[in-house]
Amino acid sequence: MQTHILPVTPFAQNCTILVCSETQQAAVVDPGGEVDRIIAKLQQLEVNAVKILLTHAHIDHAGGTHELAQRLQLPIIGPHQGDRFWIDGLPQQSAMFGFPAVEVFEPDQWLQHGDEIQLGNVQLQVLHTPGHTPGHVVFYSADDKLALVGDVLFNGSIGRTDFPQGNHGELIASIRERLFPLGDDITFICGHGPNSTFGHERQHNPFVSDHRG
Repeated sequence: MQTHILPVTPFAQNCTILVCSETQQAAVVDPGGEVDRIIAKLQQLEVNAVKILLTHAHIDHAGGTHELAQRLQLPIIGPHQGDRFWIDGLPQQSAMFGFPAVEVFEPDQWLQHGDEIQLGNVQLQVLHTPGHTPGHVVFYSADDKLALVGDVLFNGSIGRTDFPQGNHGELIASIRERLFPLGDDITFICGHGPNSTFGHERQHNPFVSDHRG
């Protein structure tokens, strides 16, 4: 599987294009905005976009979803239904943060923990990881030792929990009980900033490391 990261919007959100190397089928993960740039990247890569995947429904991750789905006729997969209120509130989110006006959408498929998503010959496992938002999910490829973790975990930090229905305890549990057990050698792409590995964060991340005082 190939990955192409395209930071979008003033929040520099890592919109990620996943490509099955064998079939050239592609999924767009978290199209937060700047849809023209996303489509141009897909055209440059000469891939066949077949679906949109959402980790959660904050504006900087989901703001371009409706437009991209309409323009390319793509199904919207995810997040977990716990984020429905965030999707319903996207117009208010866009006004609050000065984003272009966005439309509410209904995902073609809500995701549950344990679901599997097929992208060409790539299989992605779905992990429900609440805390940053109640409906946050992570996409994990065991074959590629890669996880797309949205805003759950960052290189050196963790997701915010001061938004409506955020929960710090749940977030820490999601990281420690659902992400770290996947293995120290798993690379993750986060919603903002550089990649890291679960092992590095387990050793060095001051919020969730094994060495917290």
